[in-house]
Amino acid sequence: MRTGSRVLLVLLLPVWGSAAAHNGDLTVRPTCKPGFSEEDYTAFVSQNIVEGQKLLKVKFNNCAGNKGVRYETNSLDFKVRADGTMYAAHQVQMPSKQLILMVTAWDPQTLGRWEAIVRFLVAEKSQHNGHKPKGRKSVAGEVVQQQSDTLLPWRQHQSANGLRRQKRDWVIPPINVPENSRGPFPQQLVRIRSDKDKEIHIRYSITGVGADQPPMEVFNIDPVSGRMYVTRPMDREERASYHLRAHAVDMNGNKVENPIDLYIYVIDMNDNRPEFINQVYNGSVDEGSKPGTYVMTVTANDADDSTTANGMVRYRIVTQTPQSPSQNMFTINSETGDIVTVAAGLDREKVQQYIVIVQATDMEGNLNYGLSNTATAIITVTDVNDNPPEFTTSTYSGEVPENRVEVVVANLTVMDRDQPHSPNWNAIYRIISGDPSGHFTIRTDPVTNEGMVTVVKAVDYEMNRAFMLTVMVSNQAPLASGIQMSFQSTAGVTISVTDVNEAPYFPTNHKLIRLEEGVPTGTVLTTFSAVDPDRFMQQAVRYSKLSDPANWLNINATNGQITTAAVLDRESDYIKNNVYEATFLAADNGIPPASGTGTLQIYLIDINDNAPELLPKEAQICEKPNLNVINITAADADIDPNVGPFVFELPSVPSAVRKNWTITRLNGDYAQLSLRIMYLEAGVYDVPIIVTDSGNPPLYNTSIIKVKVCPCDENGDCTTIGAVAAAGLGTGAIIAILICIIILLTMVLLFVVWMKRREKERHTKQLLIDPEDDVRDNILKYDEEGGGEEDQDYDLSQLQQPETMDHVLNKTPGVRRVDERPIGAEPQYPIRPVIPHPGDIGDFINEGLRAADNDPTAPPYDSLLVFDYEGSGSTAGSVSSLNSSSSGDQDYDYLNDWGPRFKKLADMYGGGEED
Repeated sequence: MRTGSRVLLVLLLPVWGSAAAHNGDLTVRPTCKPGFSEEDYTAFVSQNIVEGQKLLKVKFNNCAGNKGVRYETNSLDFKVRADGTMYAAHQVQMPSKQLILMVTAWDPQTLGRWEAIVRFLVAEKSQHNGHKPKGRKSVAGEVVQQQSDTLLPWRQHQSANGLRRQKRDWVIPPINVPENSRGPFPQQLVRIRSDKDKEIHIRYSITGVGADQPPMEVFNIDPVSGRMYVTRPMDREERASYHLRAHAVDMNGNKVENPIDLYIYVIDMNDNRPEFINQVYNGSVDEGSKPGTYVMTVTANDADDSTTANGMVRYRIVTQTPQSPSQNMFTINSETGDIVTVAAGLDREKVQQYIVIVQATDMEGNLNYGLSNTATAIITVTDVNDNPPEFTTSTYSGEVPENRVEVVVANLTVMDRDQPHSPNWNAIYRIISGDPSGHFTIRTDPVTNEGMVTVVKAVDYEMNRAFMLTVMVSNQAPLASGIQMSFQSTAGVTISVTDVNEAPYFPTNHKLIRLEEGVPTGTVLTTFSAVDPDRFMQQAVRYSKLSDPANWLNINATNGQITTAAVLDRESDYIKNNVYEATFLAADNGIPPASGTGTLQIYLIDINDNAPELLPKEAQICEKPNLNVINITAADADIDPNVGPFVFELPSVPSAVRKNWTITRLNGDYAQLSLRIMYLEAGVYDVPIIVTDSGNPPLYNTSIIKVKVCPCDENGDCTTIGAVAAAGLGTGAIIAILICIIILLTMVLLFVVWMKRREKERHTKQLLIDPEDDVRDNILKYDEEGGGEEDQDYDLSQLQQPETMDHVLNKTPGVRRVDERPIGAEPQYPIRPVIPHPGDIGDFINEGLRAADNDPTAPPYDSLLVFDYEGSGSTAGSVSSLNSSSSGDQDYDYLNDWGPRFKKLADMYGGGEED
């Protein structure tokens, strides 16, 4: 590519983007309108901006000489001097390729405000011929504009040889295209031309998003003239900017110039209304809140450019319902959408909810030019405990029977204007005075909020005939700050007690008395009397026995005196831990009568009335001494001191006891019995032993112990023979027992053999059993219904000589009668193998076959057997004419009407032809 070539770019500004030049020949000057000379300023800056660097100058005219006009920006990084020069307040690093600011001019005399948009674009520096010149610094923001609106891509300097091109590309200013243009389309945006088009034919093209990338063909270019067009209306909300590259090539496709970057910005138009995030907002505020209390925030978004007035949303309250106590109870921050209270007087008991219509308008809230939308804010006034509960009356009364509990005697009603069923409304009742013993409590009805005065501890008419209670009511939640309790939060409750017939009671219950066992019948034990609590009623009390397990006691019906009806025995089974219990009933004669029970406990003191006993009653010992002994124990039903230590001794009579046996005391309760002599014949001996307790006076008892003396083995255990001998059986008795056992076993064996043989005979004999006695598979005749129409007139001759037997009677010679075997040789049939068949049926068939084969009178296999003859002719006709074929003309559909038993026949013959 030649380095000496030039490129000439001609920027044709569209009619909507350029300002018309003032014609100096005009004689009529237009009317002055305050404002900036441009609505949108654009400047090219470098990436790094030093402090104090001048960037651009905005022009403003207030039609009054600009006296006192002040400039402001919405950024702390940039400031504007009084002459409109915009500079950097400190060193700035540009964050992106584009920075958009808002400059505001403020006239303090008229209080007017005007705004303009400033765009800072970071200049992109491309190198020519692929290298960057050394020793040169670029000057940011430097724009050379000629009167013919032609931008040269390289700066040119005057020299002796004329103009020469600097090897540095220009950055083409961005092209602003307003959205929603009505056309006609295509509309020309810019013309690109290279100065080489005088020498060769140049073809121009553009690439990038909107040209050859989706969205396709938004922009196109005339490849010959270089004019670039927009083909359809733009939508900034769909895409705000486009970055294209312009290319210039010759007819062979060779690059003539370096590609040029084209930035196209879609200028925002106010074509979108603000949209609230929600159509209905819900918030709450406590009643009694002070002005300035935050309630809620509403938010609306505008799809337009938020850096311009098109997307700057402002809020205001349109209406408030209800307008009580003021029509302006709330206000809204126009920029943030925060709703706060502006007036005092919020009272939930008067107004529980406010409905506020909020309007959002763009164009900074300008109702003349901006677009608006509305939403509903529902503000609920939440309850606080600013109303103390109050009784509906100052006194309440009630009545309660004595001795009753869990009875509601009075209902206390209160009024609370706070929100029902909330802690600010729920009532809590307390008894302040009048019930020192705690007979009453007050419970709250969760539905009605009433106080239910309930008896929790029985009251006694004889002690208190009436109660005067003072009660107080409060809420679960404490009262709000500054709210005092009302005088009506306390009330008096009068409760009258009514007298009822109370049951007599035993003052000492259970009553315990102590006495020795064995007292005689009729002894007076004690007086078990009851007290009637009804002091103001003249009533008589009578006594009766309710429970006396051993029937040992009697009670006087009038005074309650207890006497014995039998001797009390401490060793009885009715005694538990030396105590006997009986229950008595005391009943008055009131209306209705009432009764009470009392328990009498009698502790029986033991006396020595039971002699000791020895255990065990039977024992076993070897016939030789020094092998084992018998341990004996003394037991006494009495208790200490009427028990051990016991004295064990053998009686002197009979003398053989002390001669053969000896007893040795081990301790107070145990002793050992052993043989005194060297050998004692085996047998059973009754050994008497005298045992005496330590009671006062002492009691003794002679106990007999049956001792079995037997031969023992080396371990000291009795042998089997020895045990039998010791049981008193002689040798003859033992032999007799053994013979009986052998005979019994022999009889059992013979019976088993006989049963086996009988079973075998039953299987081998012929099975000619009477059919009536055979319980196996047989045909049983239950009834005989007759033989048809001619069953009353039998022709017995037909049975003797049937007409149909002529061909049989005319048999060939050699056969004597019909039912005998032929004399000639019989055919030989193969012998069937005899296979054992389980059960009697197989045996029966085999036996019958064998009998038939061996019976000479049995008919041959191929002879005609005549069993019976019923006669000729019948009015019923023959059943052989029935045809089971389904091809006949008979209609069998009527079988469906005969019930479920004929359903199978109906399915077989009915229903017509099968498919």
